[in-house]
Amino acid sequence: MVGRWCTARRRAGSGDDRRPVPTTVRRVAVRHGSARGVRGEDVSARSSGARGDRAYGGPVRSAALTAVLATAAALLGGPGLLGGPGLLGGPALAAGAPAGYAFAEDARPIEGASGTADAAPLEPGATYRSSLPRNGVLYYRVALDASSDTHVSVTAVPGSAGEVTAVDGIRVSLRDADGNSCSTDSATFGAAHSPRPVTAWTVREMAPGATRCQDPGTYYVTVERTRPQDSPPRAWDLELAAVTEPPPAAADTPTTPGPWDSASPEPLAGAPQRRAAGEGFAQATSVGQGVWRDDIRPGQTLFYEVPVDWGRRVHATAELDGSGDASGYATSALHLALHNPVRGEVDDASKGYTGRRTTVGLAPLPPVDHANRYAADGQVGGMRFAGAYYLVVHLAAQVADDFGEGPFELTLRVRLSGTGRAGPPYAGESRPKGVFEVSAQDRVAAPEGGAAEGDDLAMKVVAAGGIGTGSLLLVGLGVWTAVARRRA
Repeated sequence: MVGRWCTARRRAGSGDDRRPVPTTVRRVAVRHGSARGVRGEDVSARSSGARGDRAYGGPVRSAALTAVLATAAALLGGPGLLGGPGLLGGPALAAGAPAGYAFAEDARPIEGASGTADAAPLEPGATYRSSLPRNGVLYYRVALDASSDTHVSVTAVPGSAGEVTAVDGIRVSLRDADGNSCSTDSATFGAAHSPRPVTAWTVREMAPGATRCQDPGTYYVTVERTRPQDSPPRAWDLELAAVTEPPPAAADTPTTPGPWDSASPEPLAGAPQRRAAGEGFAQATSVGQGVWRDDIRPGQTLFYEVPVDWGRRVHATAELDGSGDASGYATSALHLALHNPVRGEVDDASKGYTGRRTTVGLAPLPPVDHANRYAADGQVGGMRFAGAYYLVVHLAAQVADDFGEGPFELTLRVRLSGTGRAGPPYAGESRPKGVFEVSAQDRVAAPEGGAAEGDDLAMKVVAAGGIGTGSLLLVGLGVWTAVARRRA
């Protein structure tokens, strides 16, 4: 979506050297483009705090579980469950320039066409890697059935070379064979003018009574830059992912979601536990409720995933520590976004940085509910299915101008609330399989707070499977399967 962005500027004039008060800038999604369309644009501003409470866990005995933890750690390719890199951590941030975007290891190369005649196919359930030139529109085709909702996300990675503008970014559309639009979405870099991965999401939705884009057949995904005349000349890398959601087994009657508490939740309090983030959707680090810490450098983007089941709510804040030099200002420096299981952006907010501790938080969001897709509010509509939700944090490159290259300490506070419940039975399998569910293994792979270590984590592994010591090896295999599926 093309957002309108509030830009805070340094005051100029005789005798006035005051810095602007950092403001949280938010892009709010509204529906457009289809019967239950994706998103449009709006903006609001507010400040955020950082208070709350957190309690988790208690001591248990686990001497007999050392073997399964070691086995699971080996399957994960490192110490993992035993407290090293693997499941509870990751490789330390290397010195120097921020790392780039981590594409899915199994991403298939694909070339966008200049028209529909030569458009290459996107297979639902697969991930692709392509590139977007400065000028022109790229076409890809996708075959849709007569019953499933189909979601296509496109992540553009501009790299660090070249200056971007606030309204620069990508526009993605899904069209039928006659060129009629099913939905359109845009994603832009915003007021920070900082190159970062941006994701747009388009969808063909089956809706009772709808007439557009309801027939099976060949459809086309188009990708282009929003402001090619102001865009850097180099091609941008693209990651494309197509996902299908089958219809409910029972007849789906459109009903608006029930009431929910829209008051801002209190951010979790407590000492953070270090947990290295991933650098892409496919490599996102799994976390549960808790307080997490990692290092971030100007220009870097961090990815975490949070399993959110039906009936559950997620809220998060991101805090950037002070730099020790409070003499500059970076506009919209700290950016936090939430993406749903099909990588569609649900909410985002950003805040300027003065060198002092800065906090930015998500807006209150409803519990995950299948009926949310019928809501008029785009943020509510984005919370339409269970699965892995992604928290994406970016620190603007311009922070380095006034405050140095860092790294800076980042604290992420994640709160999960609400009562989990069963979702609607689907009439078939999603592609990829399991993307709209939260399994016991998913919960094991997402530790909570500072309690997911040592004996507590060992018992969590066992409890998740509901098994005895004779099957502990299978639990380790289940954890490995969950992590492998998330990275696929």
